[in-house]
Amino acid sequence: MDEKEIESSFEDIKQLFRETDLIIKETAQRQKETDKQLKELGKQIGGLGNKFGSFTEGMAFPSMQRILMDKFKMEFVSPRVKVRKNGETIELVVFAYANAEINKVYVVEVKSHVRSNDLEKMIDDLKRLPRFFPEHKNKTLYGILAAVDVTDEMKKQILDSGIYLALIRDDTFCLDVPENFKPKRFN
Repeated sequence: MDEKEIESSFEDIKQLFRETDLIIKETAQRQKETDKQLKELGKQIGGLGNKFGSFTEGMAFPSMQRILMDKFKMEFVSPRVKVRKNGETIELVVFAYANAEINKVYVVEVKSHVRSNDLEKMIDDLKRLPRFFPEHKNKTLYGILAAVDVTDEMKKQILDSGIYLALIRDDTFCLDVPENFKPKRFN
């Protein structure tokens, strides 16, 4: 191979490196654009999930308010209660209580699809509740989980935990507990 051929080969190699470098830069730019689109799609999906959760909560509130006032004789029923104390926060979908001879508190959680971690979080919130509402610490505390969809296994876990279960039927949430159900007192 003479010097001209070697020089020509080096030029060909340099050109291939330039083309490869350009392809890598274009690929990196496309990857950035794809990442940006995926991030935006994730936000939109998250927002849709939040809207569906809010829709489910809004749909459940009238039924739960009726159950809490008519069946359990609650005097106060409020949607969306959020309390912050000592750097901790608790958020409740529905909070209800009655004073005097009834002397009870009910906390309602609403879920579209109940998962095991939803039940664990609800139980944890019920245990933490007296720290956030010391004025109700002498009241009997119960939990109700209202759900659109729940597996038979999850239903058993909820009831075994001593939490009331409310399911939707014909656009209305109704309690779905066996006759011998014994609710757990969480305080």
